[in-house]
Amino acid sequence: MGEIKRISTEELLRMLFQERNLEQFLQRNEETWRTVSFAEYLSLWCKRQGLVPEQVIRRANLEKSFGHQLFSGKRNPSRDTVLQLAFALEADVAQTQELLRVARKSTLYPRIKRDTVIIYCLHNHVSLVDTEIILEELGLPILGGKES
Repeated sequence: MGEIKRISTEELLRMLFQERNLEQFLQRNEETWRTVSFAEYLSLWCKRQGLVPEQVIRRANLEKSFGHQLFSGKRNPSRDTVLQLAFALEADVAQTQELLRVARKSTLYPRIKRDTVIIYCLHNHVSLVDTEIILEELGLPILGGKES
């Protein structure tokens, strides 16, 4: 989702292991570490999808002023907030993982029951509200509730 040159992690590791000069490697690959802020990434996503922040904030079931602080970069999201935004943006699993990485939160891990439910719901385009109902029925913390 950005104009940043993307090299797979495996390829970057391969290149690093073959490198004899760390300083040259870091200089040659400087663009790899250049990142956008979560707020910039979120705004870019909305622009590309023709969405306005108010729509996303409402769909994510976030408090309005908090949502605008996320978009302006004044506040950083929790992992659950990122997941709520992913549902609001109708992101797929891969897009959600990228959103979590940009926010510097742990990605969804299918060996964790709650994450498995969230992955399933994202993959099957289940709404945020219905996902929270499923989580609650399974005795798992809902999104935006107590972090697991």
